[in-house]
Amino acid sequence: MLAAVAHARAQGREVISLCAGEPGQGAPSAVRAAAAQLMHAGIPLGYSETLGVRALREGIAGHYARWYGLDIDPQRICVTTGSSGAFVLAFLSAFDHGDRVALARPGYPAYKNILTALGAEVVELDCGADVRFQPTVELLAAAHAQAPLRGLVVASPANPTGTMISPDELGALVRWCDEHGVRVVSDEIYHGVTYTGTVGTCAWEFGRRALVVSSFSKYWGMTGWRLGWLLLPDDLAGPVDALAGNLALCAPVPAQHAAVAAFTEAADTECQVAVEGFAAARRLVLEALPALGWTDVAPADGAFYVYAGIANLLGPYADSVKWCQALLDQEDVAITPGIDFDGVYGSTHVRLSLAPGPDAVAEAIRRILRFQSRIVSA
Repeated sequence: MLAAVAHARAQGREVISLCAGEPGQGAPSAVRAAAAQLMHAGIPLGYSETLGVRALREGIAGHYARWYGLDIDPQRICVTTGSSGAFVLAFLSAFDHGDRVALARPGYPAYKNILTALGAEVVELDCGADVRFQPTVELLAAAHAQAPLRGLVVASPANPTGTMISPDELGALVRWCDEHGVRVVSDEIYHGVTYTGTVGTCAWEFGRRALVVSSFSKYWGMTGWRLGWLLLPDDLAGPVDALAGNLALCAPVPAQHAAVAAFTEAADTECQVAVEGFAAARRLVLEALPALGWTDVAPADGAFYVYAGIANLLGPYADSVKWCQALLDQEDVAITPGIDFDGVYGSTHVRLSLAPGPDAVAEAIRRILRFQSRIVSA
């Protein structure tokens, strides 16, 4: 879809792209100013410690104290090349070839792809709208009864659905996993981009055996800076340090120094303004759902997405891929077919990104309704 969007724009068409989960506001002003100053400050910008620049790890530790009330040793924080680098380190350190690792379907495809590439056996939990597209203890127990699980990947808020796991539910999952020797990898990169009155619940609020992944890409809008981090359980701190030193040496050092400024009050204010824009776009979509006729929509508690079923609206189109291509061709609106997120039911689902903001989303809804009206009347 992204390639198709690029081709359409090269033809001069004004496409509204609601495909990518990329916030449009960019890095906070303080971070950009810090980056500019770095070029003239004489600060060495060679390799950092493998775990990351100390000042940034201290900043991340302070962030956990403010948001979650957690006291975290900076030595238990590894700065990574985006959350992608954190997932590779987490999976390599926690799992062996052939280990069974569970994750929700629908879900972010990189979990499955990275785990498969590393030789793990991916166990997809069929998480439908009835469980808000999130894993439950019952689903875990059933999969574990078939053959022992070694890992569980959870995401809250989740991509593509935007749903969140409540504190009670997350606590129950973490406790079950601890009791059964299952390692939790908790994807928390969308924390802060939430619409529930909370920033999200950290898995370390229920113990410190989980690996926690986060990132500067979403709340802080710093996608291209390629900075994430990993909270390290005691038993995996050494292995992750060793692996990180062999795989990437360190995360991008100029970006690390600049990112220290992300934890300022001014930066947080800018981020909150961006979240208010995503919330406004979300309201527009939820209010339009009766007119759109989309089904199986769990309330998007956070992140930038609405995930929905369109089986009743496919009309002459064989699946969501053909439907999305027709929408782009006829109305210059791009949304993502569900097949990347769900290999079983994704052919009848789509994901709409709220990241471009309310104005773009409002116009996109008008065009989608026009497109659907032609299908219904055909």
